[in-house]
Amino acid sequence: MSTAVPADVTFDAFDPSERADPYPAYRRVRDAAPLFPYEFGDVPVTLITRYEECAAILTGTDWGHGYAAGISPFRDTTAAIPGSFVRMDPPEHSRYRKLVAKAFTPRMMADMVPLAGQVVQDLVEAALRRGELDVLNGLAVPLAVAMVPVRLLGADPADAALFRQWQLAIARGSDPDSLLGEADVTARGAAAMECMGYFGRLIQQKKDNPASDLLSTLVAASQDGQLTEPEVIGISLLTLVAGMETSINLIGNGMLALLRNPEQLALLRDNPELIGPALDEMMRYDAPTQFTIRVALADTAVGEYRFQRGDGVVVLTASASRDDRVYPDADVFDVTRYAGNRPARKHLGFSLGIHYCVGAPLARIEAEAAVGQLLASAPKLALVTDTVGYQPSLIHRGILSLPVTL
Repeated sequence: MSTAVPADVTFDAFDPSERADPYPAYRRVRDAAPLFPYEFGDVPVTLITRYEECAAILTGTDWGHGYAAGISPFRDTTAAIPGSFVRMDPPEHSRYRKLVAKAFTPRMMADMVPLAGQVVQDLVEAALRRGELDVLNGLAVPLAVAMVPVRLLGADPADAALFRQWQLAIARGSDPDSLLGEADVTARGAAAMECMGYFGRLIQQKKDNPASDLLSTLVAASQDGQLTEPEVIGISLLTLVAGMETSINLIGNGMLALLRNPEQLALLRDNPELIGPALDEMMRYDAPTQFTIRVALADTAVGEYRFQRGDGVVVLTASASRDDRVYPDADVFDVTRYAGNRPARKHLGFSLGIHYCVGAPLARIEAEAAVGQLLASAPKLALVTDTVGYQPSLIHRGILSLPVTL
């Protein structure tokens, strides 16, 4: 791959100093070139900066992860966990995804709506009595625990603190190894081992007392010979981390955008039917997942640019979703952008193609319940401070806390 890039343009969106707002850094490289050579840790790769090129790679059959074929330049030990299908290519990816998708059918998701509503109502009513709330840790996190490890996987709600601890450590460790410090790798390994041990014990309970949850379905599949027990454990770990991380950060980032744009908050409060389009705009504007990685599975091209088998790319989905070539006034937060008869182009917040987020419907259910109930119940909702800290992960973008007065 070769492309002309101005010598004075550098990519620094991954620098800690840019963590609060990486989007100007994305814009600089996006305006400079659609493809941008970059050293990803110690791995030479290409950054994909614009929407059309990102979408082409995410939906292209010549692109995947390449771990099974031994051609990926990205070192990621989480890819070796049995059942970790997010880092797999077909046919293995298709087999695992088909089993997990049974928990996310329209009927199953419809059954989750009243549960999410009740959990949110209880949390918001308790917060109203106190007069204050940490939207992230007091609403988004307990909601995600109730919906994912407790409801989907049938885990004990008393272990909520453990779920959050493991999920954060493993999510941070999902950044490529070349970008992690020794402490991050150690914490990821310890969390993964504890989490796999936990689900190993829970699987034994499900064998004796199956329930109407995803884990029981996976256990039944293992007893039928469709999965091994290590694969069931790996899928459970993946579901815990990906399921919690996306919804927590969608709620946190989305509420922060609303509170920083009070005219949009007022518009949504006055027009609650806009909640669906508003969630899409939240995903576009400040997505929980900032990028993903892909590997050329064969010699291929993206537009005029050629890639060889084994070449690695970083698909900057967060940059693509701010591309002015696709979204007019892309840096403006507009809850009506996806409303009406001519909505905006599909954002990349949940990815595209065969790796489109299987849990996207559940994340939307949780966010709709949390944001809708909070806006309806707290007309004087306001930030305690405009200064917000962020988690250290690069792939996952999430705030540490979001205190508000009610």
